[in-house]
Amino acid sequence: MRIDIITIFPGYFGTAGPDGRLAASGPLGVSLIGKAGARGDIDFRLHDLRSWAADVHHTVDDTPFGGGPGMVMKPDVWGDALDAVLGTVPDSGTVPRLVVPTPSGTPFTQQLAAAYAGESHLVFACGRYEGIDSRVVADARTRLPVDEVSIGDYVLAGGEAAVAVIIEAVCRLLPGVLGNEQSTRDDSFGGTGGAMTGLLEGPVYTRPRTWRERDVPDVLLSGNHRAIARWQRDEALRRTAVNRPDLIRRLAAAPDGLDKRDRRVLADAGFPVDAEDMAD
Repeated sequence: MRIDIITIFPGYFGTAGPDGRLAASGPLGVSLIGKAGARGDIDFRLHDLRSWAADVHHTVDDTPFGGGPGMVMKPDVWGDALDAVLGTVPDSGTVPRLVVPTPSGTPFTQQLAAAYAGESHLVFACGRYEGIDSRVVADARTRLPVDEVSIGDYVLAGGEAAVAVIIEAVCRLLPGVLGNEQSTRDDSFGGTGGAMTGLLEGPVYTRPRTWRERDVPDVLLSGNHRAIARWQRDEALRRTAVNRPDLIRRLAAAPDGLDKRDRRVLADAGFPVDAEDMAD
């Protein structure tokens, strides 16, 4: 996978060589994703937006039409930047996907991360201030697929932190990045169709068996894999009911989303999901 990042703060992600390729460690150069980049499985490229600013001050923003506080990132600078970055794409028949983090975008989910993991080339546009002039996205959509996405119901100072989050979520799903390909099956939200589809992951434990007078649940030491799997799902149901009841309601409304045992567990936890409850 190739990942291009356009930003006014390329140092946020690391140091790039003359061709834009990541040359020195930053957030993208550590852990398993960093190793995948070092192997060449992921081709990270950083681009300084100010390189396409024409004036002596390398200005990338201006006051908004219509008034109001803050500044808006200029369409001519962004347009030239995207033209240049997309112009370096090999003519392989595949079209890159542009991802623009913004609080006004559609929610970024585990399912979207899995979809992005199936792409061969992602281009990220890191906005700042009040955002990027809206004509930039409109123009880009005439040439390639564009997604405006939000990582949560809050506002950041810029898109760099959001891009780092999205890249981490996507790249860990790429083949060969995680040491165990089964590791993602029981992720929260069930991104790869495991037993916890639609649920938050439950509690996890490791050695020592007793720590500060707290014991690992006996079932996890039983060797009974069927009982362990059932316990893990029960705990996931309880945690999801407390922290994300909206996910439980979504499962309850889906065909075969919850079995009878699931419903008993939820009822015992004070979260009944009978059909009449769903009608409210």
